[in-house]
Amino acid sequence: MRAELASLFELGRHPIRFVSAEPTIHMDRCATQRLHFADAAGNPVSGWFCRPEGPGPHPAVLVVHAHGGRHDIGARELVEGRPALGAPLGPDLARAGLAALCLDLPCFGARAAQETESAAAKAALWRGGSLAGRMLGELQSQLDWLCAQPDVDAGRIGVFGLSMGATLGTWLAAVDPRVRALAQLVCFADMGALIAAGAHDAHGIYLTVPGLLRVASNGGIAGLVAPRPQLVGIGDRDPLTPPAAADIALAELRAAYRAAGAEPALRVIRDPQAAHEVTPAMRAAALALLSRAPGQGPP
Repeated sequence: MRAELASLFELGRHPIRFVSAEPTIHMDRCATQRLHFADAAGNPVSGWFCRPEGPGPHPAVLVVHAHGGRHDIGARELVEGRPALGAPLGPDLARAGLAALCLDLPCFGARAAQETESAAAKAALWRGGSLAGRMLGELQSQLDWLCAQPDVDAGRIGVFGLSMGATLGTWLAAVDPRVRALAQLVCFADMGALIAAGAHDAHGIYLTVPGLLRVASNGGIAGLVAPRPQLVGIGDRDPLTPPAAADIALAELRAAYRAAGAEPALRVIRDPQAAHEVTPAMRAAALALLSRAPGQGPP
């Protein structure tokens, strides 16, 4: 299944290359740099790299930014936060001893002026691919860059994702074993159930991957992360994760961890009052999970 998913997710087909880094800004135990890359067509890609003050190598987190209908935010989520996340995550990760990378995905942040989500998704679909696949290909390239940094411990890289970032981060972790821990928040549901209920149209067109449901369900994909540590956050008032669809995905995910003998490595925080938002409990659990060394078990 992993090989077929890797092909659908277009891994290796959308590389980005490092171009330059701006001077480091030092503030409150966090060193922050704005980085510049170029995509396969030579278009600029930018974002931020936050790391703890002092020598490494540090464990690191690939932060996959959210959608939220705010194409202008993108990677600024790491250093400025966003409504569904609250305070910026980069400084909190640095103070916890972790480096963090977040770059604008296609159609977001500084790249929003290059193309719209609708145009990019339609072009990809007509060519037999998907915008999600293009994003995942770039995310794997971001992971390559992180692993190559001398001040990053390549054996201790986790992924954090909110909303769009949660789905993309989960799919990346499922097929790339370099991801040693996953925190996926407020976007976990069975897609077949979403379609049956008519709730799938609340998700963006970027997420449409032709033929994906013939290969695996979302719960089955997340189950491929086992036995690595995984945190799932769900709000039962979130229209993107209605309880009936979340129940199906969670049952599959728990079965996968049980089959792997790794039930303690899976943590689920389900808030019956939460909507599409990262609660304080979810945020604290994510920081705790990502701060632990692989192999030590859940926090």
